[in-house]
Formats: sequence, structure tokens, C-alpha cells
Amino acid sequence: MEDQITRTIELKAPIERVWKALTDHDEFGSWFRLSLHGPFKVGELTLGVTEYPGHEGLPFWARVVAMDEPRLFSFIWPMDESIRPDDPELDHKTTRVEFTLEPTASGTKLTVRETGFESLPENRRLQAFRDNQGGWDQQTANIKKFVE
Repeated sequence: MEDQITRTIELKAPIERVWKALTDHDEFGSWFRLSLHGPFKVGELTLGVTEYPGHEGLPFWARVVAMDEPRLFSFIWPMDESIRPDDPELDHKTTRVEFTLEPTASGTKLTVRETGFESLPENRRLQAFRDNQGGWDQQTANIKKFVE
């Protein structure tokens, strides 16, 4: 099994616009279909609930790892909504998401990479990977529509 999911998309929007869509919690929530309760800050949790059809009201959290404007935004998040951020086994229940931005002649190249599936419990690993593969297909389409 692979340990990472990678999606790359060309966006017809300036890098500053894409950066804001990724790092402003209200904008991120809009295209990712979340209601977030506060801003993204390095080292801190951002909490919220999902608004995605069929998953409405489920808890969401992410801990920001890096914000290197306008090139890199990264966070860890749980493999499912039952994982709490104070779980002592958190290293084996989260994956890392990185958004890397590069300016192009026509806008911005966005690469989304999620890693860490190998550290998840063996009985959950494959399903989490499959679910997130489809999820990133949808989310890259969502951000494209949002910023263009």
C-alpha cells in the first residue's frame, strides 16, 4: 500500500488568492464544507463541524504544523471523527496534509499531499487511504471552483 496521496491542480488564480482560500478559516470552511470556530495558527488546534452532505455535524479538528506564506500550509488531522486531539496514541491516528503553492504563468500550481497512512492501525489503514483519495479528488475540484 502507498503511504501518500498526491493531487496536483493548476488554478487560474494568483498565488495570494489561493493562499487566502487555504489559510483563512472562513474561506477554507466554505470550499471544504466545514464550519470552523477560529483561525488557523501554527501549533494550535482549529475546531469545527462538517457541513458536507451526509456528514453534517460531525466534529472536525486539525493542528496546524506550518504556515509559510505563500508557499506551504500544513496540518495534521485524525483518521476519523472519533479521535480526540488529546488522545495519547495520536501519532498512530493522524495523517499530515500539505498544500504547496507555486506561481505559474497562468496562476498557481497547487499540490496537495497527505502522508502518514502507514502509521495508522492496520485494520483502518486501507479504508482511510481509499476514503481520502476520493475526498481529495472532490476537494481539489471544490477549491478550483472557489478561487476561479
